[in-house]
Amino acid sequence: MKKVKVFITLKESVLDPQGQAVMQSLHNMDYKNVQDVRIGKYIELQLDDSANVAEEVDTICDKLLANTVIENYRYEIEEEVHS
Repeated sequence: MKKVKVFITLKESVLDPQGQAVMQSLHNMDYKNVQDVRIGKYIELQLDDSANVAEEVDTICDKLLANTVIENYRYEIEEEVHS
């Protein structure tokens, strides 16, 4: 079994109003040293072992999880450990 951690973020050229709202709130709380905030998504998948896990995850991200016009994604594949 593989555990896949998928991180999805807006491309740098895309405005992030949610991130801006969080940054403004942090500034209002006197965290003036915060220069920028970008909000993203974190998704965990569990997949059966396969030789094509990376290819399958790319397809899943391209077709469903990420809007590749405005978002980037990256992922980490881990071996699931059972105790």
